[in-house]
Amino acid sequence: MRYNLTDLRLFVAIAETQNLTRGAARVHLAPSSASHRMRLLEEAIGTPLLTRQSRGVTLTRAGEALLRHARQVFAQLEQMHADLAPFAEGVRGHVTLWANTHATHSFLPDDLAGFLRNNPQVSVTLEEHTSPEIVMAVARGEVEVGVVAETVEGAEVEMIPYRADRLVLITPTDHPLASKVSTRFADVLDYPFVMLHAGSAIHTFTMNAAAALGRHLNVRIQVRSFEAVCRMVGAGVGLGLVPRSAVPSGGLHEPPNMIELDESWAERDLQVCVKRRESLSGFAAALVATLIKK
Repeated sequence: MRYNLTDLRLFVAIAETQNLTRGAARVHLAPSSASHRMRLLEEAIGTPLLTRQSRGVTLTRAGEALLRHARQVFAQLEQMHADLAPFAEGVRGHVTLWANTHATHSFLPDDLAGFLRNNPQVSVTLEEHTSPEIVMAVARGEVEVGVVAETVEGAEVEMIPYRADRLVLITPTDHPLASKVSTRFADVLDYPFVMLHAGSAIHTFTMNAAAALGRHLNVRIQVRSFEAVCRMVGAGVGLGLVPRSAVPSGGLHEPPNMIELDESWAERDLQVCVKRRESLSGFAAALVATLIKK
């Protein structure tokens, strides 16, 4: 079945206004035309989408499903427009970069800003994924460039050193652990944690580290950035696990205390991951050169 974008826009407008006349007006159609279009759409689908009432309309279960998908369609169209618009303004190249949470929230913003300033004809899409996901996507040729903190055994990729860093435990200054110089991860799992949001690469990594010990993290709150983790920890909400580079040296009203993690996996040296450096496209090669020059 083919769906007409005008009909989908009309349907979304009617669903959101809960009124056929107001929905028709939003998309600049006459009510009679809108009613005819909706009837043809329902006939084509084979089921009612709207329950018509004296004071408006409500959605059937099928209508609710169509509304969800129609919104996704228009969101994708907007993203397509956003991706294509730069080419009309002179952008001649595009690079997709996948990176783990660590890199995305620490070193990459400044490095990418510098790259884009020096290469105004290039646009970059940055997506956050776990390191194993990135390595396998690069190995399959789905992504040209990744930034990871671990590799996958047997994956045919090249790893190029990018930045050295470690995960550290941060605590409130008055916490019972604050006097420690170092600690094992297993020894802190009874305390509540402040975490990045579920779905972030470091959230997945930390949950898996606890699961490997047969334990579960007590997550008290989830936030959107390492800075927010540090602020929450400094304010006494719980413990945090962040890269050392993400702990501010100043600027926080209540800075957290930092403790070394006595774990081999705490070493989180970042590496640029490519399938074969000599086969990179020109713009991807230029991005890699920018990332590894420091």
